[in-house]
Amino acid sequence: MCGRQPYVIEFYETPHGDKLVLRWIKEDLSVRQRRALGYAVYRLLQRYGVGVCDTEFGRQLGGGLFEFRLRLRAHADGESTLLRVFCHAAGDRVILLLGGYDKGKDAGRRRQDHEIKVARQRLSEHLRRR
Repeated sequence: MCGRQPYVIEFYETPHGDKLVLRWIKEDLSVRQRRALGYAVYRLLQRYGVGVCDTEFGRQLGGGLFEFRLRLRAHADGESTLLRVFCHAAGDRVILLLGGYDKGKDAGRRRQDHEIKVARQRLSEHLRRR
């Protein structure tokens, strides 16, 4: 990993202990999507952190928020995926996962704006609790 320790991935947790992004990954994504996302997080996000925004796999959203993007080509079952995971650099070599959705299922601007708003609210909540 470029001679540096990998970034640590953490999941936003509600005050009641629910790790919403982890639940989304386990319950809403197919096995193929979970495997691909896990591999991409390991190979890219843990390696580059917020620097992933200098690649096709990331984009700065401002206010301490960035998105990690993963596109999977159509599979034999017709499944085409465009995963978005909203993240925050939460400290030295720590990336906090705040939210995520499959933009391939709903590419509308309204949905995207909603998901970004939710991620910003979770970030604000996380920062208030620290």
